[in-house]
Amino acid sequence: QVQLVESGGGLVQTGGSLRLSCAASGRTFSRYIMDWFRQAPGKEREFVATISRFGSSTDYADSVKGRFTISRRNAMNTVYLQMNSLKPEDTAVYYCAAKAPGSDETDYWGQGTQVTVSS
Repeated sequence: QVQLVESGGGLVQTGGSLRLSCAASGRTFSRYIMDWFRQAPGKEREFVATISRFGSSTDYADSVKGRFTISRRNAMNTVYLQMNSLKPEDTAVYYCAAKAPGSDETDYWGQGTQVTVSS
């Protein structure tokens, strides 16, 4: 069992930055691919970014490429999402997720952290 706890959300003005953190319990953090998703009010949850087990590979949604950076520190059981040049359309609840390699579905979800970007 893995528990994920996000932090770092808040209110920021357009053009500002935030860094989200997701701390995982247990000793198996490096077994999982880690993802960030987000869900805006009235919209479906959408993929934001992913990072491989040891951080050698990352990928991003087109809407955040060049502005967001995902990283992880396996020794700290933590994955991060650095968000720069924030826009009002980035307003959402952000979730981290853990997925075993080869799995089609997410194995564990965090509870989410609210990010609000004011115009």
